[in-house]
Amino acid sequence: MSAELRAVVVDDEQPAREELCFLLGQVEGVKVVGQADNGVSALEVIGTLAPQVAFLDIQMPGLTGFEVANLLAQTGSAAPWVVFVTAYDQYAVEAFDVNAVDYLLKPVEQRRLEQALERVRRRLSLDQPRDERIDHLVRMLADRTRRRDQLAIKVGDRFLLVQADDVIHASVDGDTIAVATAQLAGTSNYRTLDELQARLDPDLFWRVHRSHLVNISKIKEIVPWFSRNYMLRMKDGKGTEIPVSRSQTKRLRDYLKL
Repeated sequence: MSAELRAVVVDDEQPAREELCFLLGQVEGVKVVGQADNGVSALEVIGTLAPQVAFLDIQMPGLTGFEVANLLAQTGSAAPWVVFVTAYDQYAVEAFDVNAVDYLLKPVEQRRLEQALERVRRRLSLDQPRDERIDHLVRMLADRTRRRDQLAIKVGDRFLLVQADDVIHASVDGDTIAVATAQLAGTSNYRTLDELQARLDPDLFWRVHRSHLVNISKIKEIVPWFSRNYMLRMKDGKGTEIPVSRSQTKRLRDYLKL
């Protein structure tokens, strides 16, 4: 049997970490030597324990999985192989068809996990420099995910694809991000408005309030509000009103010549 494969699992959700650790425990010759619940801790754990493979959730507060992988690449030959794990991202899956590491969708299937581990073992047996390939992978994925032509919006139990420019507004709603187009309303896969905003055209989507992101081409009416501020009435079916923060009011006035 081949040498034991040392693994680290990184995910900000404890149930997800526990499930992946359980699945890894079912695979002979694999040992989970550490866990982390955020990107900063992941770098510390990996630096201390020197695993051969790191399973990284992509969407995490602080440092994303991509950012962690990029920083790991800078450590040179000490960098572990990276397997990205995420709840949903159809767009990047195909990018791994010809790549050295792997990409797993949650909920992780045992068969796919074992395939990913076999890929890691093969790459380790080749004994090629890991930093260059990780860096190449991160650059490729970053390019693919920097801007989206389409976004997935969860409506009920389904994910519906919409053109990014059709999004009218997105708002923080408790622990989720509510998204509306002219035809539908649902929730975003992204955990924060910062993450969602980073995937959209900055010339079109403005963060008019810390809790609200709007498509400025989808504003129906600008309503004067208290203290010379404004409320934006949007073109969705409900005519949703979005407040403009004081810091963004000047930008809006300048743009629309108010």
